[in-house]
Amino acid sequence: MKNEKIRNIAIIAHVDHGKTSLVNELLKQGSVFRDNQEIVDRVMDSNDIERERGITILSKNCSCVFDGVKINIIDTPGHADFGGEVERVLKMVDGVLLVVDAYEGPMPQTRFVLEKALALGLKVIVVVNKIDRPDARISEVIDEVLELFLELDADDEQLSSPFIFASARQGIASENKDEKGSDMTPLFRKIIDYIPAPEGDEDAPCQMLVSSAEHNDYVGKLAVGKISRGKLQVGQSITLCNFHDHDKNVRSKVVSLFVFEGLKKVPVESAIVGEIVCVAGIDGIQIGDTVCDSSCAQPVEFVKIAEPSVEMTFMVNDSPFAGKEGKFVTSRHLRDRLYKEAVKDLSLKVSDGETAEQFKVCGRGEMHLSILIENMRRDGFEFQVSMPKVLIKNIDGVKCEPIDRLILDVPEDCTGTVMQKMGIRKGEMVQMTPHGNRMKMEFLIPSRGLFGFKSELLTDTKGEGVINSVFYEYQPWKGEIKRRTYGSLIAHETGEAVVYGLYNAQERGDLFIGAGTPVYAGMVVGQNPKGDDIVVNVCKKKHLANMRASGSDEALRLTPPRKLSLEDAIEFLADDEILEVTPKSFRIRKIILDHNMRMRERGKLLRGEL
Repeated sequence: MKNEKIRNIAIIAHVDHGKTSLVNELLKQGSVFRDNQEIVDRVMDSNDIERERGITILSKNCSCVFDGVKINIIDTPGHADFGGEVERVLKMVDGVLLVVDAYEGPMPQTRFVLEKALALGLKVIVVVNKIDRPDARISEVIDEVLELFLELDADDEQLSSPFIFASARQGIASENKDEKGSDMTPLFRKIIDYIPAPEGDEDAPCQMLVSSAEHNDYVGKLAVGKISRGKLQVGQSITLCNFHDHDKNVRSKVVSLFVFEGLKKVPVESAIVGEIVCVAGIDGIQIGDTVCDSSCAQPVEFVKIAEPSVEMTFMVNDSPFAGKEGKFVTSRHLRDRLYKEAVKDLSLKVSDGETAEQFKVCGRGEMHLSILIENMRRDGFEFQVSMPKVLIKNIDGVKCEPIDRLILDVPEDCTGTVMQKMGIRKGEMVQMTPHGNRMKMEFLIPSRGLFGFKSELLTDTKGEGVINSVFYEYQPWKGEIKRRTYGSLIAHETGEAVVYGLYNAQERGDLFIGAGTPVYAGMVVGQNPKGDDIVVNVCKKKHLANMRASGSDEALRLTPPRKLSLEDAIEFLADDEILEVTPKSFRIRKIILDHNMRMRERGKLLRGEL
């Protein structure tokens, strides 16, 4: 049986290609909002960090209605670090809208998400977005998308996927690249005509694969999934089972059942095959579990999520300022939060560290882990993190490391500098294409070679460089890469930074702190461009002579300090440094705070005793 009144689609694309803006317009023109209702821009980006950074981090469900057909829409992240969010929701849909920028064309994440959609046999509608851009190159982008389909071994039906030409910002779409269109009707029509209606046996025992999970303070665990068979209703006895864990058969009952209408979850008494629903009241339910009728427990296989490639160690804060700013500071708090996060985010792997106060956290990239750190910090956690490291694998006796596919879009006159930096970081050029006065460059580069590169690129290109990367594959170890060409300025003693001490210290490099900032011995207070670590006394006051004229001192002028963001601080870290994270501040510090002990350990290292 086909449920012709429903279409289930996911919107997939590279970051900044306009997915969330497109969802906004579909909701506006799909009768979700009142005519006089005030609508915020990017309504699906409900998370504070998403709105601040202008990126989507979590997949979200919504729906709209066109011509009596309900269209369930899943908005997905475009950043490669959150690719796991895309992978797990594709099981819920029967087709995808592949959004491609009319200037940039297919990018690394476009390839990644399209490959996943084609592997699941999903129908694809290609939406060439931002056709109103003055530099749009629509014909070339169409050719590039078709080339990508061929590279990914698409079949004849997938190669004949329809194209829609749209401007999400203007709310228009057209089937003809030479016509502008007046609204989103052509896209709605194409969704209803081309995306198949969900199929399933309505009379068979119920079956629903859980593709997403969240927690609600009032109703507990919420599980989202598509009913692939039968009917689900409130009060129904169900069995929770898992394809990979045959011993997990838990009997439970459906307490509450919701469907998505617009942006809201609306309670219903029952739902039939093909509908995307939200189930509440089942304890212990996790992503990848199957909700089945108690009479027929048959689990569904869940999509395999790509493995993480970057690792950081999270540890209890043991600095001299520990416990002053955070609400949750113990190892128990840290453990509970990290393991809960791993249940929600399948791309995250958490394990116990070398001591009871350390935890190894593996993610898809620096941004993936930095968002986790930022969320924990905002929730009142205080902790420390180590420098990020790539996960090394031993494949057939060969030491292998993760390689990323990197695409750079830089001004033409910066090409030489960028290629030189790529050479130092073991980057291998694959392709170089000119676009007007800009150059599009593609490299295969070790993931560790990208640590700290973004800020360098922005400096080298005067802020005009665009960087995008996605995991490619594991390859044999490429050799040592010099990660830092600079050193740290380290505080000599504990106290409060004063103008006189800072004035003398700023001659050695760029400072991260201003006057009045509390510091402790071993804390990093600045950057030394010459490469060595230097100890400076920023708490040093000028001793006054017993005879002194009131106006004899020159006014001391301080250069404004460089304020580090969380990503900047993580990129800055060296092997012997860790980052102290609190709800109010970030502090980079040496692992060994005492200067003399640090020198002794360094001497042992140079002599080969460690």
